[in-house]
Amino acid sequence: MKIKIYDAVFGLKKEVTELINLNGTYKPRPIRFLDLWEYEDWKMKLYGISSAGDYPREELVKKAKEIAMGILPIPAITEERYGVGFVGVHEGEGASFIFVDWWTNENELIHHVYVASHDNPADFEYVTPTGLIACCWDLKVLSFERDAWVSKVLNNSSGHPDLNEYLYCRLNTDI
Repeated sequence: MKIKIYDAVFGLKKEVTELINLNGTYKPRPIRFLDLWEYEDWKMKLYGISSAGDYPREELVKKAKEIAMGILPIPAITEERYGVGFVGVHEGEGASFIFVDWWTNENELIHHVYVASHDNPADFEYVTPTGLIACCWDLKVLSFERDAWVSKVLNNSSGHPDLNEYLYCRLNTDI
């Protein structure tokens, strides 16, 4: 079934399938918990996603930590900030992506995104202001982390937020 898009102003219609140029068929990618990385009182879950194998290249993981060290606010722990979050390193087919996220103000997530081409893998560009949030694989990490935050911090069965329980909820899957 083809879906039509109608432009209310110009009366134009295009088939959605004509607008989407797929580069190939969808292939599941591994999402792996890599480390509980600590920096200046921050405790960050480190995730790897790769289109090329089980794990992204080590130099991308190293670069992600460098980027995170440059943007994580210090002190890590304040009345609004809890010193916990996650970093994603995604070695995609056309480019590499790094995202750095941390929890603040009880239920809010700060999210930063960086992209580098495979031709220049050390030159990551800050792209958050462009509106880019995440691809379908990165969104799985964001969704998992949201659910972990809700179940272990906001709605913990003990009745008290537990950051250690949150930090030990880790995603390892192929999607």
